[in-house]
Amino acid sequence: MSHPSQEFHNKVLGRKGEKLTRRYLKLHGYKIVHRNFVTPFGEADIIAKKGDTYCFVEVKTRAGEILALPSEAVGRAKRQRYHNMARYFCAMLREEVPIRFDVAAVLDGKLEYYENAY
Repeated sequence: MSHPSQEFHNKVLGRKGEKLTRRYLKLHGYKIVHRNFVTPFGEADIIAKKGDTYCFVEVKTRAGEILALPSEAVGRAKRQRYHNMARYFCAMLREEVPIRFDVAAVLDGKLEYYENAY
């Protein structure tokens, strides 16, 4: 079980990573549609739109020494949840729309953005 101060640190770190990612997306012509979009399948960190494509963005933020890259933390179960969230999103819109799944990896304040990550 993690310590409450560590959980708080992780939340603050995660928010910083999401803020950096939103700034990056806006600078690259994306419109932020939703932040922390909650569905029965989980929460999508960011849903952005560029052109007619909706991008479901998973933000992985890490600091200090790590054993794996932030982008490697998006496993099969997380990818499946994002696919289910996208189906839920389309049902809410009542139409099928182009969807892409991206990953923003933030390591020590530096962002790497992966389009079509899965």
